[in-house]
Amino acid sequence: MSVIALFALITAQCARASAPNFVLLFADDLGYGDLGCFGHPSSLTPNLDRLAARGLRFTDFYVTSAVCSPSRAALLTGRYQTRSGIYPGVLYPGSKGGLPLNETTVAEVLKSKGYATAIVGKWHLGLGPNGIYLPTRQGFDSYLGIPYSHDQGPCQNLTCFPPDVKCYGFCDQGVVTVPLMCNENIKRQPADFLQLEKAYSEFASQFISDAVQNNHPFFLYYPSHHTHYPQYAGADYAGKSPRGPFGDSLMEFDGTVGKILRTLEETGVINNTLIFFTGDNGPELMRKSRGGNAGLMKCGKSTTYEGGMREPAIAYWPGSIQPGVTRALASSLDILPTFAKLAGAALPDVQLDGFDMTNILLNHRPSERKTIFYYPTDPSEKHSVFAVRWKNFKAHYYTRGASHSRSTPDSDCSSLPLLHHDPPLLYNLESDPSEYYNLNSSEWDSVLKQIQAAKEHFEASMVFGESEISKGRDSALEPCCIPNCTPKPECCHLSPWPSKLISRVIIVN
Repeated sequence: MSVIALFALITAQCARASAPNFVLLFADDLGYGDLGCFGHPSSLTPNLDRLAARGLRFTDFYVTSAVCSPSRAALLTGRYQTRSGIYPGVLYPGSKGGLPLNETTVAEVLKSKGYATAIVGKWHLGLGPNGIYLPTRQGFDSYLGIPYSHDQGPCQNLTCFPPDVKCYGFCDQGVVTVPLMCNENIKRQPADFLQLEKAYSEFASQFISDAVQNNHPFFLYYPSHHTHYPQYAGADYAGKSPRGPFGDSLMEFDGTVGKILRTLEETGVINNTLIFFTGDNGPELMRKSRGGNAGLMKCGKSTTYEGGMREPAIAYWPGSIQPGVTRALASSLDILPTFAKLAGAALPDVQLDGFDMTNILLNHRPSERKTIFYYPTDPSEKHSVFAVRWKNFKAHYYTRGASHSRSTPDSDCSSLPLLHHDPPLLYNLESDPSEYYNLNSSEWDSVLKQIQAAKEHFEASMVFGESEISKGRDSALEPCCIPNCTPKPECCHLSPWPSKLISRVIIVN
């Protein structure tokens, strides 16, 4: 062994001896085929491409829902959204419910081991009365961001690109404009999209620097608004991508990733930090070129086809994760048990649906996971899962298109009637990732029996939690910077404040 190789090995082992840091990057409405490192010819994502080239790229990584809120609930808890009650659909500004406080998030798991925790970006797991469901009540020391999707408020008069290009479309009407919140306080309403990523990157960099200075291991969760509709980008990225507004938005997200990487390098902790990147669900194909691209995968957002729930994913940890590509089956559910294992933290005493991925990450070994269960956006005990993947095979028991996935030539993507399949449609995703060719001959009966057995075993373990979203909405709960003002929502308006003040509102316990 050369001196250089020996030094690298010793450095990696020393880094691993102390508690690792975690950075979790979560894109919004990003398709399997949207990144340069996943094959898109005109996306400019040099920082994510660098992570993919020097880290581990997943080809078979899944989320649990094809829309925002339930996907995020599963990511943070390691449990299907049906257990926590984050269904059907998504939470809204005035939703009465949210992620139940008796659910244990990955932030709470890591705090038990002394981690500093922060989230910057899109929460979308509820506000509730007096902010009871905000991140600061769910294990995060500090928060800067918009607490739900940035299209969940009027946007037609807001600026999405410089100098004053208004946002494309109208977004949700009759509600408050989207606020920028710091911890539990509104600091600007409406948020300034042109300055948002600058504030986010400053906040993230300050959080990392403070944690390092105070000798705390840290967990930074960056759920970006990019590339959800309406796309936006500041002056550094607007008009810079050959892919148009969607490409500019994606490029700005990648730029924030780059700034986080630079901070990790400058503070000397890059070799002791696991960075994990993925997205919440597939692309909103109804937006056409402003929507995103699922690549080879069928359909997109709001469907249980591959394009709705199969996401790009990358793991990067210099000296610990060797570069390569893995076809191991993995899920966003696996984040919590994996981070807990690496941090030496105890798992929550509840039914978890995730598996520890450390053997995949550190040894490039096969996955412990053998199945993926595909719930629709409106899961029910009556219909249960719409599809099951077992090893390389996927069986569709039900299929349904979605308005989010219309505009493609494939009519399956937009066909709204619920179709029941008996026997199930069966596809070999190794040889047919686009789900074109149904294996309908009797030679596949043994595979269907295995899938049916896995489905029945899973269903026997599933206890649906009370639906938080079905608790309804109350306009009085919509966040307003001037409480009790009238007429609401028009009166909810607060002028900007300096971004350098935002970056200092960081708590490291």
